[in-house]
Amino acid sequence: MTERSAPPPPPQAPASGSSSDTRTSTSQDGTPDDATAVRPGFAERLQAKLAAGLGSASDDSQGSSAPVAAPKKPRGPRRARLRLTRVDPWSVMKTSFLLSIAFGIVTVVAVAMIWNVLDSAGVFDSVNQTVRDVVDDQSTATFDVRDYVGTDRVVGFTMLVAAVDVVLLTAIATLGAFLYNMSAALLGGVEVTLAEDN
Repeated sequence: MTERSAPPPPPQAPASGSSSDTRTSTSQDGTPDDATAVRPGFAERLQAKLAAGLGSASDDSQGSSAPVAAPKKPRGPRRARLRLTRVDPWSVMKTSFLLSIAFGIVTVVAVAMIWNVLDSAGVFDSVNQTVRDVVDDQSTATFDVRDYVGTDRVVGFTMLVAAVDVVLLTAIATLGAFLYNMSAALLGGVEVTLAEDN
């Protein structure tokens, strides 16, 4: 009856927190070899690296001056490139309608003020006198330019033109929105670059 040899005990891991890390090489049968490699601890390795870094920094400072970092340039305004691909025809129609009404009102008021100023300045009387002097006929004795281009007639004609302009401008703007949408579907639309304020 043969005796069984007890298996060798497993190698113990080094205790954590020790100042040195010792590694022992073992052979295939589990017996330790004579050669052991000793690794320095973390504190010693850290001190060696710090000493090497300080030494190289002092050598560099003595040999050549360190380059001075250039100051950073201020960042310019951010830009965003956008593409206008579609315009809502309904919103274009409403906006153009209101703007055309405002334009018509401004036109009527401007024409009325201009004609009143011309009448107050005596321009129409001067025109009447000039016509009488040039023609020099009995038929021109009762001629008055206000019968043809008077304030009432001019303002009425201006209101008619303003009403027609409201319809035409609204229709043209809406049609332009439809045409732009079709062209943007083919070509991609108008590119717009937006930038923020400094």
